[in-house]
Amino acid sequence: MTIGVCYFPEHWPSDRWETDVAQMADCGIEYVRMGEFSWGRVEPERGSFDFAWLDEAIDLIGDHGMEAVLCTPTATPPKWLVDDHPDIRQRDRDGTPREWGSRRFTCFNSPTYRAETERIVRTMTERYADHPYVAGWQTDNEYGCHETVTCYCDDCSEAFSEWLAERYDSVDALNEAWGTAFWSQQYDRFEAVDPPGPTPAAHHPARLLDYERFSNDSVVEYNRLHADLIREANDEWFVTHNFIGGFSLDAYRLADDLDFLSWDSYPTGFVQDRQPEPATPDQLRAGDPDQVGMNHDIQRGAKRNPFWVMEQQPGDVNWPPYSSQPADGAMRLWAHHAVAHGADAVVYFRWRRCRQGQEQYHAGLRRQDGSPDRGYRDASRAAEELFDLGSVDASVAVVHDYESLWATSSQPNAPEWDYWAHLRTYYDALRARGQQVDVVPPTADLQTYDAVVAPTLYLVGDDRASALADYVSSGGSLLLGARTGEKDPHNQLHESLAPGPLASLAGTRIERHETLPDSVETRVDYRGSEYGFRTWASWLAPEEGDRRGEYGTGEADGCPAIVHNETGQGAVTYCGCWPSDALADALVTDLLAAADIEYTDRFPDGVRVMERDGYTWVLNFTSDAVEIDVDPTVTFHTGGSTVGAFDVAVLDGPTQAVELVAE
Repeated sequence: MTIGVCYFPEHWPSDRWETDVAQMADCGIEYVRMGEFSWGRVEPERGSFDFAWLDEAIDLIGDHGMEAVLCTPTATPPKWLVDDHPDIRQRDRDGTPREWGSRRFTCFNSPTYRAETERIVRTMTERYADHPYVAGWQTDNEYGCHETVTCYCDDCSEAFSEWLAERYDSVDALNEAWGTAFWSQQYDRFEAVDPPGPTPAAHHPARLLDYERFSNDSVVEYNRLHADLIREANDEWFVTHNFIGGFSLDAYRLADDLDFLSWDSYPTGFVQDRQPEPATPDQLRAGDPDQVGMNHDIQRGAKRNPFWVMEQQPGDVNWPPYSSQPADGAMRLWAHHAVAHGADAVVYFRWRRCRQGQEQYHAGLRRQDGSPDRGYRDASRAAEELFDLGSVDASVAVVHDYESLWATSSQPNAPEWDYWAHLRTYYDALRARGQQVDVVPPTADLQTYDAVVAPTLYLVGDDRASALADYVSSGGSLLLGARTGEKDPHNQLHESLAPGPLASLAGTRIERHETLPDSVETRVDYRGSEYGFRTWASWLAPEEGDRRGEYGTGEADGCPAIVHNETGQGAVTYCGCWPSDALADALVTDLLAAADIEYTDRFPDGVRVMERDGYTWVLNFTSDAVEIDVDPTVTFHTGGSTVGAFDVAVLDGPTQAVELVAE
């Protein structure tokens, strides 16, 4: 297990570099990431390259026993390039160009920018192709950050028309698939299909969905350009990209061109801008372990192998609404948490707080004067405590589908509908019961899992339905959540009642649905107990399935809400509502029991227990100490039976060997 750091030597006098790098080595750091925003320093004017400073920094890193991870610098092109080619800039929906002076403003479909990308990436990779201290590369930086997956420029318009022509046999086929007879939206040629700009009413949902698909494919093509050039220079380098959690970029689509996935983890920021509920005081100090954990598991599940945290929050950060100081020990806790989820490296961002630019209020492991900050001590301690591990072995998968995210976001049917939050309801319930969870795309092979949860598999065609039916018939236990099977892959309602091709598998149809504000009382009776639900309610009509739960309030009073169907050697449960936490817990424990999967007593919010390679982590993201009982045969590697505030214990043994002592 590896600790690393992000370093920007171009921000500091060169006579300081030796001291910085020596202190990194003393801290236990093994990898140093550099170069992601350096294009203007590497090529200050066209064709005039200055690599001497980067050569010196890489050599220093190697001389101190570490390795460099270099980045292609294309997220921030220099001003001279934008002045020469202003057409490389993205445009907003209304045609406004995104200006130079920040980052991530260039168009993925610009032929000019792709040519410039090839030029700078080829130059950099060829220069370091034989350098012994360069371990691998990160492509670009945080694709999609600042809502930049989609662009609406002329290059994108032309590329979108070409993409549609390749996807559909004819424009008549497109009209049929989209259903363009509605509001007289037919097209007579592919070139007539523009990007979806501003309109007085909503856009056609099929057009919006395909534009998201096209935009994501554009990122895939752009990233592949980087990856191919890197491997052409040295096929022994690893290639990765640093994704960022909770965004609309489909990380799974880029996975084939990467050796492993990485992501950038900022727990105290994410709880402020990526969840509907206000952050609690403890979350402002350490984040939410399940919010961060689900993103860890997305990166691992994309390729079913270890991942990296390429940017780990080192202290206070500048971009969320409030720059809360993390709790003492939080930066160490986050490293252990990532490793328990399957990370093989945790790279802190950044080494020193910068004195200039937009990130002056973003902490580093050391302060701007070079003195150590709290993150430095946490990183040093984590480097001493982490040890080599094998993979995470998960018996449960949660199906996560970016296309369902895009489609339900364009037609939420309620202000409170949130794809991520609904997914989290089930994910959190599984994690609270000590389960290791793989978060996987809908195309994943599910046969290796004893139980699968698909919270909102919104777009379902015959192929996907057949794959799920095969899984269940061979003995799998499947839990389907609200809005699953509502639409076909073109974002049209099925000709038959939902869940369309899943109806025979689920043993039910959906007669009608409603959405309700939080002010309305809601109740579901499930297997003799009463629970709440929120926002979404589908009224089910069982066919082959058995009624397991029914609504107890409102117009749906007495209507089936949850249906269970045993088919083949397995079984399916369809939950038509967005369950409360207690109902989600009841549903997942029934699922686990049916699949003969052991589970723990329910751990409280903020306390999680997880297992990797025969070792168990008890992670406390709260300000109160917790006491645990463990089997007397287990050995503590870190900590003990009292896990303090924002602390961690690591022991040799399974999660079932850990029991929380009641207060």
